[in-house]
Amino acid sequence: PDLQASSYRHHHNQTTRSSLSVKISTTTTTNLKMSSVGFVGLGIMGEGMAARLLSEGIAGTEATPLVVWNRTGSKCTALKEKFPDKTIVIKETAKEVVEACGITYSMLSTPEASRAVFDATEGVLAGVGAGKSIVDCATLAESDMLRMNDAVVAAGGRFLEAPVSGSKAPAANGSLIFLCAGSQELFDETKDNGLNVMGKASHYFSTTVGKGTRAKLVVNSLMGTMLAAFGEGLALSESVGLDPATMIEVIGQGAIMSPIYNLKGPKMIKKDHAPNFPLKHAHKDMALAVDMAKAANVEFSITSQAEKVFREAREDTDLNIADQDFSAVFETIHKKSSSEFSKKRMCDE
Repeated sequence: PDLQASSYRHHHNQTTRSSLSVKISTTTTTNLKMSSVGFVGLGIMGEGMAARLLSEGIAGTEATPLVVWNRTGSKCTALKEKFPDKTIVIKETAKEVVEACGITYSMLSTPEASRAVFDATEGVLAGVGAGKSIVDCATLAESDMLRMNDAVVAAGGRFLEAPVSGSKAPAANGSLIFLCAGSQELFDETKDNGLNVMGKASHYFSTTVGKGTRAKLVVNSLMGTMLAAFGEGLALSESVGLDPATMIEVIGQGAIMSPIYNLKGPKMIKKDHAPNFPLKHAHKDMALAVDMAKAANVEFSITSQAEKVFREAREDTDLNIADQDFSAVFETIHKKSSSEFSKKRMCDE
């Protein structure tokens, strides 16, 4: 009996140690996956946002690597070369990024790109399971956000809708504004451990996904309308013999002052439209806002007219400005004008 008892204890201890070893190994692997931070999409906006996660220490260490994927792989390599002292893991697919991380940020440029990357066989959704969280920062149609949320939740994950107000420079210097809805638990986890280094403010609207997108479309449609009106004001100033630089200064000193006028104005009169926020993306947001206003039965004629001007600019193959900054709508305003100044300006190109 003593031998049997001794044998049992020996076998039991071995089994316990073996089980404990497996448990520790599994837990360690899980913790590594949970501590890794993912980023899908390193374009104009995503590149700066991912860089902030690295430079501010949210990710990029051996304990918390930044795991990235981009449709153009060279962007991933460039990020790694820019931060040689950081731990950056490049994956072959978006699915692999999500599988390797607890929280994955996604920043894709258009609804079409977002849909393609999300739904692909090796895409974002394919990597979602229990314990996985997606923070989507793109500006999409509300229906797109709802569809993605439903799919992520159905797969056992969490979803936070987090479109941003801001363009290339704010993304690079961490002054974006996040407009969020969805999982409040995920928002609470990221607002001071991710969103805070990529943005200067984070607003949580509702557990109902779609509210973040609605807020973003209101902001961007107003911004586009403001810039179109500003462009008309500058074109009028030039055409009646007023110095546009002086007029920009005057506008900046009064009640209608706006950072966007001071930022874009001097570049507009020099025809400098290097893209921070591409015109085609600005028009996309304005068109979505017009559709939202129609669905809500809201008078939106002023913004609708501005959207038409942006659409003409986007579709103008002669000007070819769709990929330039949205300030390039100024070129369409001058093209549509028949003042002597506008005609001379167009001939000087």
